[in-house]
Amino acid sequence: MIVMKFGGSSVASATAIEWAVDIVKRHLERRPVVVVSAMGKTTDRLQEMFQYAIRGSAYSAWRGLEDLRQFHIQETKRLLWEDARKFIEERIEPLFRELHGILIELQEGRKPSPEIQDQVLSFGERLSSEIVAAALEKRGEIAATHVHAPDVIVTGNEFTCAKPLLWETYAKLRRTVAFAARESVVVMGGFIGATADGRITTLGRGGSDLTASLVGAGISAEEIQIWTDVDGMLSCDPRVLRGGYLLRSIGYDEAEEMACLGAKVLYESTVGPAVRQGIRIVIRNSRHPEIPGTVVGPSAARKAGTVKSIACRKDVTVVHLTVRGAVGLAGIADGLHDLFLRNGIAVRFVQSRPDGVSFAVNGSACLPELLRGIEGRVQVSVEERMAVVSLVGDGISGNCGIAARAQTALGSAIRMTAQGSSGLSISVVIPEAALLAAVEQLHREFFRSPDPEIFAATPESEWRIETAAAPTGAAALGLTLADARS
Repeated sequence: MIVMKFGGSSVASATAIEWAVDIVKRHLERRPVVVVSAMGKTTDRLQEMFQYAIRGSAYSAWRGLEDLRQFHIQETKRLLWEDARKFIEERIEPLFRELHGILIELQEGRKPSPEIQDQVLSFGERLSSEIVAAALEKRGEIAATHVHAPDVIVTGNEFTCAKPLLWETYAKLRRTVAFAARESVVVMGGFIGATADGRITTLGRGGSDLTASLVGAGISAEEIQIWTDVDGMLSCDPRVLRGGYLLRSIGYDEAEEMACLGAKVLYESTVGPAVRQGIRIVIRNSRHPEIPGTVVGPSAARKAGTVKSIACRKDVTVVHLTVRGAVGLAGIADGLHDLFLRNGIAVRFVQSRPDGVSFAVNGSACLPELLRGIEGRVQVSVEERMAVVSLVGDGISGNCGIAARAQTALGSAIRMTAQGSSGLSISVVIPEAALLAAVEQLHREFFRSPDPEIFAATPESEWRIETAAAPTGAAALGLTLADARS
């Protein structure tokens, strides 16, 4: 058996769902279990409706509900044709009536809570899973069984980011999903579960990936496929720079490092159940199913010292502390680090200097107020609108040659440098305005001749970054030394 998870972009419309149905048909011999996200931006729209309702904005909540209802009905009609009316009356309308009732209660003064919020947000996956199951039977002529995810994904009593109870969940999956998958394609929503007493919960960021991982582990799947809108993992962040090379395979640890450093890839926290059982994960593009994608797993090609990807993170602030004589610096730095963490400000990197220490932290509105409390003891300077650019690959941290090449490529634009303790990354902090040019420079430097054992060309990489006779360093980034220090 395999698990096929389709993200929001892969079920965003009737057309996208038709593509997904075609993909499932090609894998019937492997007995797929299908996990789906909400259609498109449905979860965001449900969150907006929840906020309107608790503020008493009855018209805005109703308008949002009606728009969402009409969208799901329209796409269902495009998929099911003459069978749509009965399906809508029996499966879609009851869900919208239930949602409407919750919103009315909130508008009339019911106290909002994380539990009620999870009830509202659950409707995206509840709707999409019903629609996809019906589309498989109508458009794909495939026997399909819909499973209500909260009936099989058991969680603790937390809401908005519930923790799955693994053994209870696996037991239910084996008794229901694994059994049903022998005769039909099982379809269920991701992102949602339920407490032991039946109260709906949501699994937080990456929740649909977590559902797919739980299902894969619970039914002992041979493979988990994540179908999305990108070809797989690339040599550079496609949100920053087009034209990257496709990674054929990557280790679990390398994928986790990329995620921690800002890449839009899998998180260990969401695919942990699959990782612990050694189930391979394949990331593929539902718009281009002919592309094999990237395999994440224990059999990835490992070549120590090879840069595999460039990850990026924006909205970073650098805080420089300067202490004359550095007396008491360690205590002040430790205290500031703790202060950041207590106020929910993630510390990305810390770098010591002869006269002080620098922190790279996530941008936060409360940062100026926190820093005012220490300005009397040390000199504080702040650089906002910065970005972290990271090279990721097995064994590159501590590789002086790679670090030196990155330094030469980016020159005086670099504000901070850091090497991952895992041995998998080297990071630099630069002005956010120079991010695109920096990624271009690093891509030229490290991917002139990509190893064909590790990388494959993609349609995007036909548009190639020119590698010949390109300027390097600060000049290539459009920065002078004065610019870099300002």
